[in-house]
Amino acid sequence: MRLTRVYVEAPLVQGAMLELPPDTAAHVVKVLRARSGDALVLFNGDGREFSAEIDSVRGARVSVAVGAANCVDRESPLELILLQCIPRGDRMDFILQKATELGVTRIVPILSQRSVVRLDERQAQSKSAHWRAVSISACEQCGRNRLPNVDAPQRLIDYLGHAAPDRARLVLDPAADAGGAGHESRGGVEIAIGPEGGFAPDELDALSTASFLPVRLGPRVLRTETAAIAAVTVLQTRYGDLT
Repeated sequence: MRLTRVYVEAPLVQGAMLELPPDTAAHVVKVLRARSGDALVLFNGDGREFSAEIDSVRGARVSVAVGAANCVDRESPLELILLQCIPRGDRMDFILQKATELGVTRIVPILSQRSVVRLDERQAQSKSAHWRAVSISACEQCGRNRLPNVDAPQRLIDYLGHAAPDRARLVLDPAADAGGAGHESRGGVEIAIGPEGGFAPDELDALSTASFLPVRLGPRVLRTETAAIAAVTVLQTRYGDLT
């Protein structure tokens, strides 16, 4: 039987007693119907997972006994960074969930010229917290013991203002002449995915100046959420751990 995995933002030490955060406790009790004596797996993002057992359930409060640590590495050998222009609706949740499951190392939500979504500072903070929760839930489901980094939303031009790293940089462009098969991963891969209307011409120029090479995924124009997952899958198959 598969054990329930629970993320805990706290130090984990074998033999310690730990009270689960209120939201997590409510999910464990009300949704999963867990009871005293049930086994869990805890992780806090440091690369280990801990066996645990529910010690007591008192209303919405759940205490667990932390067991032995187990170092389980389910991370891809490929450092993969996804620059994703924020789509409308809940599509970003879907992209974050699937990118986490597929082993993306870092996700950078991008606001571009053709982005439908516009965020003020308060909205950006709220979205950041929500997207982090989405990635945590995906880690609980897929077995990752390290969380992907989810950056705060930022403008494309601001992101490109930083120094170019020593890794391959790719941008999806339906008008590109070539696919991505000929590019080497070097120290990792960075892939940029445009919004619903694609990157504007001057944004493609800026990406090119920042050493992003244009690639395409076949002859069809993909939706932004399809493009993101397809691109990540191709890169993980070629350079990572999808076989």
